[in-house]
Amino acid sequence: MPSRLRSALSAALIALSCLLVPFGALAAWAAYGLTDTGRYVTTMAPLAADPAVREAVVDTVGDGILRAVDQHLDVRPVRGSVRPFVHDAVRSFTHTRAFRLAWDTGNRVTHDAVLRALRAGDTRAVTVDLAPVTAQVKRQLARDHVPLAARIPVEHTAVAVLPADRLTTLRKGFHVLEVAGFWLPVAAVAFAVGGIALAVRRRRAVAATALGTALGGALLILALAVGRSLTLSDLPGGVSHPAAGAVYDALTGTLRTAAWLLLGLGAVVALAVWLTRRLGLPRPTRRRGGCSAAAPAGGPAPTRARA
Repeated sequence: MPSRLRSALSAALIALSCLLVPFGALAAWAAYGLTDTGRYVTTMAPLAADPAVREAVVDTVGDGILRAVDQHLDVRPVRGSVRPFVHDAVRSFTHTRAFRLAWDTGNRVTHDAVLRALRAGDTRAVTVDLAPVTAQVKRQLARDHVPLAARIPVEHTAVAVLPADRLTTLRKGFHVLEVAGFWLPVAAVAFAVGGIALAVRRRRAVAATALGTALGGALLILALAVGRSLTLSDLPGGVSHPAAGAVYDALTGTLRTAAWLLLGLGAVVALAVWLTRRLGLPRPTRRRGGCSAAAPAGGPAPTRARA
């Protein structure tokens, strides 16, 4: 194969490999990181101690209890006086071990329900029931002798996680993601190996692949930062931005680590190639006829002819 053709094919394969690096990392993270229930619950568990998440739970559960009281009990004149007690009770509950267990259980149940909806043909919306949390708060209010605490209704409040009208689109995208999560990283590695193998100057090919990998990691880090900003800016009015930011950071923590690893590994390999090239010994020079320019070791020194 001519050298020019080999160089062109090598450059094309390396460029494709570097282009697939960030997309392959993103697809693999979504397909294997987010779909593992145990890993998801472990990732979300520390958020039970996050102050912003706790305050979001206080507002959501507390307001839900007050709405249930308004609907079933004629106590609206005293709602303002009961509200602080309700929110304080919920806030106290968020510091207990029972809340942490409820948080882990809720995340596990929700994750299982979402996966079933995405992998099966169920067209019903995915919802989460807040009744267990409401019952815990009601017992806390009763122990604190809050008026009307015993009369608070414990209803099965369904909070929509995935709306029914979006399930079909999300299911198709999920299936594509499962396939891409495996094949995109494999294709990136295969293109890189093929490009380096075809290269006329393999050291340069390795350096180019490493720099492209580092660039892909940097672009992925930038994409995560932009995605965080866009996600928080598109939130509904009643959603806590600090809590949503904490959830986003927890979910993307593994992907962010992978992006920094790609950036660091690519930079280190490129630097190593550059150093070996700079510090490498020069090849011995040869004269015409294939003889070395240096005199043989131990041989007589050349003498100049006298005039």
